[in-house]
Amino acid sequence: MKILVTGADGQLGMSFREVAEGSGHEFLFTSSVPSEGTMKLDITDAEEVSRVVAAEGTDVIINCAGYTDVAKAEQEPDKALKVNAEAVGYLAEAARSAGALLVHISTDYVFDGRSGVPYAEDAQPAPLSAYGRSKLAGETAVLASGCRHLIIRSAWLYSVYGNNFVKTIYEKTASQPVIKVVSDQIGTPTYAGDLVEFIMSLLEDDIEIKDGIYNYTNEGVCSWYDLAWEVCRLSGHLCDVLPCRTADYPTGVERPHFSVLDKTKVRETFGIGIPHWADSLRFCLSKFE
Repeated sequence: MKILVTGADGQLGMSFREVAEGSGHEFLFTSSVPSEGTMKLDITDAEEVSRVVAAEGTDVIINCAGYTDVAKAEQEPDKALKVNAEAVGYLAEAARSAGALLVHISTDYVFDGRSGVPYAEDAQPAPLSAYGRSKLAGETAVLASGCRHLIIRSAWLYSVYGNNFVKTIYEKTASQPVIKVVSDQIGTPTYAGDLVEFIMSLLEDDIEIKDGIYNYTNEGVCSWYDLAWEVCRLSGHLCDVLPCRTADYPTGVERPHFSVLDKTKVRETFGIGIPHWADSLRFCLSKFE
C-alpha cells in the first residue's frame, strides 16, 4: 500500500516516520518545507496536490499537516482556514479522484467545552475559536467531497517531537522552582505514538474501513494541572506545580473548559483497547532521557 503523509516534520508526522521502517507499506513523507526524508508538497496548492497524489499512485493520504497555533489563529483566521480547511478540501478532492482513502486528523476544539459529559462523534459542534472553526470547516470539506475518509478527532497531543505541552512542562520543571498551570480545563492527553499505532492498525488488510468521524484519545481524564504535576513527578524534578485558573492567565482566545471525547464508537467499531494517559505519559517520558 502506498501511503502519503503530509506534515511529516510535525510531531505526528515524525511519529509516523518512526513506524515506517518496520512497516510493509510504502510511505511518501511530504512537507511544505522539505527536509531530509521528505518531499516538498504545498497542500494549499490544489494543482500540486492533485498532481502528486495521482503521480505517486497513492492508496492512502494521512493528513498530519495543520495550522495549530490556537492563539495566533485569532490574528490570522484566513491563514488558519487556508491550511485547515481549503487545503483539506484539495486533499479530499485528490483522494476522491484517485480512489484513495483520506485519514484526516481533527480536534476537540470543534466543541465549546460546556458539556458535562464526554462528547460523542454526533454531538453538535460549536467551536469557540478561529482555530476550532477552521478545523470544523476542514471536516465539512472532507464530508462534502465524497471521498473515502476517516476523520479522527484527537486532543492534547504530545510526543518527543516538536513543541507540545509535555515537553514544555518537562523543561520548565527541570529548571524552575515553581510553576503555575491551569486546573479548570479538563480533557485527555494523547500520546502521538498511540494515535499512530491506532491509525496503522486500521490499514491492515483484514480491517473493514467504515467511513466517518471517530474520536481517539488516550483513556482517562485530567486537567492541564494534573498532567503537569504528573510530568514533574515522573521526571523526579524538584519543582512545585501550583494550580491556577484560566482567568488568571488570559491569552486572548477562549478555549473549551471540558473537552473529553467519548470513545465508545471507536472501541466498538474496531474492537480496540486504548492505553490510559498516565501509562502512555510514563512511556513517552522514558524517551526524554
